[in-house]
Amino acid sequence: RSSIMTTASNNAPITYFNLHTQGIGYLNRVREVPVRRGQASMACDIAALHGASDDVEYTRFDCKVASGEADRLIREHLEDVRAERKVLIAFRIGDIWVDPFMYEKGERKGQPGASLKGRLIFIEWIKVDGQFSYRAPARTDAAAASEAAEEAESEKADGDADEGQPTPLAARKSTAARQSA
Repeated sequence: RSSIMTTASNNAPITYFNLHTQGIGYLNRVREVPVRRGQASMACDIAALHGASDDVEYTRFDCKVASGEADRLIREHLEDVRAERKVLIAFRIGDIWVDPFMYEKGERKGQPGASLKGRLIFIEWIKVDGQFSYRAPARTDAAAASEAAEEAESEKADGDADEGQPTPLAARKSTAARQSA
């Protein structure tokens, strides 16, 4: 704990580790959630598809809409969801966690349950009743290009390393440095 405080007080950059989940799923239960202080935020459920295409399974994520662009898009498609149109999105959720609860009514009353929660941070595309209504612009920023080039270079240098075993980027960089020396 003290090292975090020291790092923060020295104005040194703080490194974060991101946990992202991406996929496609149906948008449901779009709502505005009031908060005690500050502005209300948007939330939604995403029924994410997985499994064989002829035997699809769904996993539900309860998401807080966490980016300005995602918020705008969710608000634009609120009426489509309310009208029970099929709104399919390609999404990225950050920092998922499990929220345990007890059922308070129905046939499962008194039984434990769990909800997967996360922050909806990006929407790649949206289809309403099978027709595209939105596609995100292609990512062209310099950071994405340099990151991809760095990763490709380190993978090329790692060619004969443990095949099929992923290695952390830092380890690949140090391996590439040893191989070029």
